[in-house]
Amino acid sequence: MQNVVFNANYWIYADDAVAQFVRQGLADELKKDISEVDLIAVGFDFMLKTATGTWHKGAKYTDVIYAACSVSRWGNTSFDVTIDMTVNGEQVFDCIITYVSVTPGAPQPAPVPDVVRRALS
Repeated sequence: MQNVVFNANYWIYADDAVAQFVRQGLADELKKDISEVDLIAVGFDFMLKTATGTWHKGAKYTDVIYAACSVSRWGNTSFDVTIDMTVNGEQVFDCIITYVSVTPGAPQPAPVPDVVRRALS
């Protein structure tokens, strides 16, 4: 056993961090509890298009990994989210994920709704 987090797990952590980032941003924008946020009701869903990442240092299984998310680019139907992961202030992984806004229930690109842009800016 390597005693460090398996590299592929960082992508799972990134996926969860972005999901919570989007939900919390919308909750704040809509003045709702995060448990009440419904992306479909907002008319928004999103899918991963590309992802690039860099591992800086292995986190141990007992470490608490902090993930900070921010939108680093807005397009018409796409946006980039930068995720920086740290342990005790030291960078362990960072990535940029490009997402495409889609019509809920259909994988058709759609403009990012204004409410989402406000919530994540």
